[in-house]
Amino acid sequence: MENDWKRIKTYTNAIQAEIVKQMLEEHGIPAVVLNKQDSSYLFGKIELYVNEGSIEMAERLIEEAEGDINL
Repeated sequence: MENDWKRIKTYTNAIQAEIVKQMLEEHGIPAVVLNKQDSSYLFGKIELYVNEGSIEMAERLIEEAEGDINL
């Protein structure tokens, strides 16, 4: 991954991470989900990354979405 991508959120639920990623992409913000969970026992973290220039907008959209549907 390039150096200008920054982690903005960490999840334990892969579905939540994918929903947020898709929501960001629908608003024109490229996002990447990096799943660091163990495949057998499903412990660990799932990290959401966006480009450094999109951090503010992405965080604002996530806050609005969390208020609406409690992600």
